[in-house]
Amino acid sequence: MAVVLGVTGMPRPGGAETPPVIAAASSLRFVLADLADIFTRQTGLAVRLSYGSSGNITRQISQGAPYQMFLSADEAYVRDLAGQGRTLDEGRLYAYGRIALFVANGSRLTHVDFPAGYGAAFAMARQNRFAIASPVHAPYGRAAREALIHAGLWTVMEPSLLYGENVSQAAQFAASGSAGGGLIAYSLALTLKSQGRGDFWLIPADWHAALGQRMVLLQGAGETARKFYAFMSGEIAHKLLLQHGFMEKKS
Repeated sequence: MAVVLGVTGMPRPGGAETPPVIAAASSLRFVLADLADIFTRQTGLAVRLSYGSSGNITRQISQGAPYQMFLSADEAYVRDLAGQGRTLDEGRLYAYGRIALFVANGSRLTHVDFPAGYGAAFAMARQNRFAIASPVHAPYGRAAREALIHAGLWTVMEPSLLYGENVSQAAQFAASGSAGGGLIAYSLALTLKSQGRGDFWLIPADWHAALGQRMVLLQGAGETARKFYAFMSGEIAHKLLLQHGFMEKKS
C-alpha cells in the first residue's frame, strides 16, 4: 500500500494548480521529503509524496492512478509504463541504488560475521528472523535475494525471511526488533545509523544486478510536476541524493 504524505508549501494564489501527487520508491522516503521542502521554499509550489514498492506503484499507474510523476527504484518499470503509453517519454536515470546489511542495536546478529557466520546462525530457522523487501515487486527485495544467493545463503535463510511490502517496511522490521537484521536500501541504513538505531555493512555492488533508478513524467502531468522533475534533475537534488547513499549516475 502506498503512503501519501502532504508537503505544505507557501500560500498558493487563487486558482493555482492543486499539488500533484508524486509516486516514489520507498528507498527515497527520507531524502525526497527534504528535496520537496527545498523545492517548495524555492518556488512556492507544493507537491504530495506517495511511497510504495516500485512494482506496486507501476500496477497502480497501469490501472489509472492519478500520479503525475514516478521515481522508480528500477528503470525497467518506467520503460514498461512508457511502452503502455502512460508516460511522456522514457524519463531519465537519476541515480543508482545500493543495498546494505543492517543490524539493530541489541540484535543477536550483532557479533555474527556476514556472510561467513550466517549459515550457522540461520541453520535453525526459528532462532532468527531476517528482513528483506518482497522480491516479487520491490527492486531492493530482488537485489537482496540476489545478494543472498551470491553469498550461498539463500537456501538456509529463506525459511527465516520476513518480507516487507516495500524496502521501507523491511527496514522497519530490521530496526524494530521484529527481525534480527535485514538487507535494505543503503539510503535507509544510513539514516537508521544516524539515528543511533544500529549499524550496517555495504553489500558489494557486484553481488546483485545494478539498481538503476529512473524517473518519468506521466501523461497529464501539470506545470508543477514538470518543474519538480526539472528540479530533481538539477545539482541540489544530485548532491543530496549522494549524501543519502545513492550512487553517481553512470555515463
